[in-house]
Amino acid sequence: MSEMRFGPVETRFADLIWEHEPLSSRDLVAYAEAALGWKKSTTYTVLKKFCDRGYFRNDGGRVSACLSREEFYSRQSHEYVRDSFGGSLPAFLAAFTGAGRKPLSKKDLEEIRQMLEAYDGEGGEEE
Repeated sequence: MSEMRFGPVETRFADLIWEHEPLSSRDLVAYAEAALGWKKSTTYTVLKKFCDRGYFRNDGGRVSACLSREEFYSRQSHEYVRDSFGGSLPAFLAAFTGAGRKPLSKKDLEEIRQMLEAYDGEGGEEE
């Protein structure tokens, strides 16, 4: 799968599919026209691009996702950490919580602790 980044309008289009899938391509055209002001040809052009990139599929006029919204954003986040921080989650967290940033709330810290404990309980990677 190619680079996992959408622009703002592409994100809105993808959200239309995720919110209504599976849906007919005819319904997608109607949603895209109402939400984005797109013509039929624009909708099909962008849909084809997304299908070629492996995000969605259009089988016989039935449009559905190849991966869920959550899976897409999870992969996008991993790609961002890999590309921007050499794959180091601690480096990302240091930048996220670094100088000039609002401190994490106690609730945020507790949620992060719970996530780490759950991950550790699943047999997270050892170095």
